[in-house]
Amino acid sequence: MKYKKTIKLITVISLLLNGSIALASETKSTDPSLDPMKFSPHANNTQPNNVYWGDSHLHTGLSLDAGLFGNTVTIDDAYRLARGEQINSAKGIPLKLARPLDWLIVTDHTDLMGIATDIQQGADNVVAIPKGKEWHEGFKKGGKAAGEAAFDLIQNFSQMTIPEQMVKDYSPGSEVFGNIWKTIVDASEQHNEPGLFTAFIGFEWTSVPKGFNLHRNVIIRDNAETALKVQPPTTQPPTGSTNPHDLYKWLEEYESKHGGRAFAFSHNGNLSNGWMFPTDKTYHGGTVDEEYVKLRAKWEPHYEMTQIKGDGEAHPYLSPDDEFADYENWDVGNLDISELKKPEMLKGEYAREALKQGLALEKKLGYNPYKFGMGGATDSHTSLATADEDNFFGKSTSVEPSKDRIAHPFIASDLGRIEGYMLVASGYTGVWAHENTRAALFDAIERKETYGTTGPRMTLRFFGGWDYQQEDLQANDPAKVGYAKGVPMGGDLVQQKSDKAPSFMIYAMRDPKSAYLDRIQIIKGWLDTKGKLHEKVYDVAVSDGRKIDSSGRAKQPVGNTVDVETATWSNSIGDSQLASVWVDPDFDKSESAFYYVRVLEIPTPRWVLYDKVRMGAEIPKEAELVGQERAYSSPIWYSPK
Repeated sequence: MKYKKTIKLITVISLLLNGSIALASETKSTDPSLDPMKFSPHANNTQPNNVYWGDSHLHTGLSLDAGLFGNTVTIDDAYRLARGEQINSAKGIPLKLARPLDWLIVTDHTDLMGIATDIQQGADNVVAIPKGKEWHEGFKKGGKAAGEAAFDLIQNFSQMTIPEQMVKDYSPGSEVFGNIWKTIVDASEQHNEPGLFTAFIGFEWTSVPKGFNLHRNVIIRDNAETALKVQPPTTQPPTGSTNPHDLYKWLEEYESKHGGRAFAFSHNGNLSNGWMFPTDKTYHGGTVDEEYVKLRAKWEPHYEMTQIKGDGEAHPYLSPDDEFADYENWDVGNLDISELKKPEMLKGEYAREALKQGLALEKKLGYNPYKFGMGGATDSHTSLATADEDNFFGKSTSVEPSKDRIAHPFIASDLGRIEGYMLVASGYTGVWAHENTRAALFDAIERKETYGTTGPRMTLRFFGGWDYQQEDLQANDPAKVGYAKGVPMGGDLVQQKSDKAPSFMIYAMRDPKSAYLDRIQIIKGWLDTKGKLHEKVYDVAVSDGRKIDSSGRAKQPVGNTVDVETATWSNSIGDSQLASVWVDPDFDKSESAFYYVRVLEIPTPRWVLYDKVRMGAEIPKEAELVGQERAYSSPIWYSPK
């Protein structure tokens, strides 16, 4: 029976997810002799029917930290790997992605770009500065001394104590900085191939005052001609600024003076110690006022939900009724663990809470600063955009695959440690667009028609409106129905006069190279008329015939087939596809709300289990061996106004 059910779903839904089959009524009623220009239903069709996969956050050795840790994989090789070629890692390990990506943003840190190479080679301007000479000699010794030199440099960067002359030599306006920016832009141009592969020009603005991670990545829609009219901003004093307001000014000037298009998106906020999503005061002494919320809403339409340094959707302290909220959380401290985490900081770090706080700020100030789309990225510093558990090359070159890499902490200080086994093989962003070009993908990310995953490339559609019916899922092209009756992920529900509750059409299909699906959930957040914020998780489609109870939950777990002796699992549980039309049972038209989708796979091995089985690595008992990969859609918002 299960086999028959699966075949039926494949017959219906796989056609629908791709949206490539014309409606029967259209083909029968069209007479080409009357209007030949309308014969093909696909001609001039710009409906976003294709999902394009990419990594929005990748570093090469041009980044300060990546270079210091020995990354010698070039920016060209980073693109070659993303496009499906086999290359060697910095340690000489051959690797290839399971499938090519469709797009990539190389986002090297703008601060001190290129300095790592000059320190290692002992450039005259570097060794002329006592601290520079100390770092150079550490690298010459190699081994432990080199590692200590690298950490000392990074800590000085985090605490903004890099020698002033050194900052000046590697800041906008210097010859070194200009040449490296041109190298990055030229590489993007060389590998950008409209229709086949998109290489965005971008960078990471590395704001990390006192170790609080406020990084933003910047994506540019334009080609080299426009991008080379500017040099990206930095954060180290005296020439740079860590204040996001100054990044917004740079973006404004880029567009108004040079005619370009660009926006920023926040790094996963879990190392900011509560400063990524402020609701009252900003880290830089400002106030979350009307100006702040307008600027944030304008320049940050996207968010990096999940990446190698933890998953940023939800935390059990904030969402105690969500049994899946405790997933790859990092809650030890800030980036260099110079300050430990306190529970009250979590409110300013996680996406779900930010979405809720955004509703309250919109009520108070008229704009929602945290109305962002969802994405995932690797933030790998190896030049390698690898997000699969069985193909995980780590955060930096120093922890590429080896028997003992798990013993190396990500960071350690006198206050605490983030262990190596806590690194996450995550993630990618799926973008719904009609073609693979810079313009089409940039526009789709900006309008929030995206979803993030922790690595698997499952297909996910999510539409919201007022009149979806179960039979809409049986249409030849449900996406066409989805757009006709409502809005896609990232949209706003249009106003309606009745008390009718909104309906949502959701369907998901497994990644053919990954696991079956456990369930589809809708997470709703809302602001009631008394100004109180709420959230609730609903199971809307579950596998294996399990029941959803009157509270909207399936309490029976999907099970676990992982064999920890062989690092394998079986798709004998779960379903290959799930779909539903769901109506909000708790809707109140006077309350503003958001809805987003979370799709869970059945349990599969984490990368540490592959290290154990393949290389005999000794795994600490605290390390999780199994996890449930997932996808997060961009929300759909409802406003009573």
